[in-house]
Amino acid sequence: MKKIVAVICGLMVCLSMASAKKKSSGKFVLGLDDSFPPLGFRDKNNEIVGYDIDLAREVASRLGLELVCQPIDWSTKEMELNTGKIDCIWNGLTLTEERKRAMACSEPYLANAQVVVVRNDGEIKSLADLKGKKVGVQAGSSAQEAIDGAPDFKKSLKEIVEFKENVTALNDLEFGNLDGLVMDLVVAGYSITQGKKPLVILDETLAPEEYGIAFSKKNKSLRDKVQKTLLEMQADGTVAKISTKWFGSDISTIGK
Repeated sequence: MKKIVAVICGLMVCLSMASAKKKSSGKFVLGLDDSFPPLGFRDKNNEIVGYDIDLAREVASRLGLELVCQPIDWSTKEMELNTGKIDCIWNGLTLTEERKRAMACSEPYLANAQVVVVRNDGEIKSLADLKGKKVGVQAGSSAQEAIDGAPDFKKSLKEIVEFKENVTALNDLEFGNLDGLVMDLVVAGYSITQGKKPLVILDETLAPEEYGIAFSKKNKSLRDKVQKTLLEMQADGTVAKISTKWFGSDISTIGK
């Protein structure tokens, strides 16, 4: 009996040590789609960079943590979070009521909208011109939700093609395999300008939205620490500096 108790106690000690080691690992693991410029993407040196990355790195530094950027499949992002593989989803995550119920979300930090990108040949000038056309969208994204939220527009389309990421979709659009692509305004503008692509954004938007950071419901304390740090960064001008670096001006909505 004493041997059994000793074994059980030993197991409990090991589990306790493992838990303590995990808690004291000093890492802040950020889950992202690493092809989502300018928020999170790989540069010419294959390093993950971007607006969200700069914000997160400064937050982690102030909290005494090491930032670890973990690329994930965006369509399974909530599973990655809830199984503990990542500490947060911080990569242009649109705040929706459903996501707020499922995860512990931060306050908004950036405004955005879902838009349609088309070739600049002048053939398509409005959403109505996409009737009977083929449109692309990233699977599991808020762009897909925006299409579902516009039933008349969705019904008018000939076909909706799903992609794992927007880079491939933009290339397909540029070379005529798609007639339009629904995506985030922030990402679309940056991708067209930086890539010098012959594409334009339609004036009509499908849905206005805001970006936030998502944490597990079990980790609200980390959410609160990150939120507090972001507010401090906004107050001391750090957020404005990072925003200007990536967008040319301060477009953040933190504390506003």
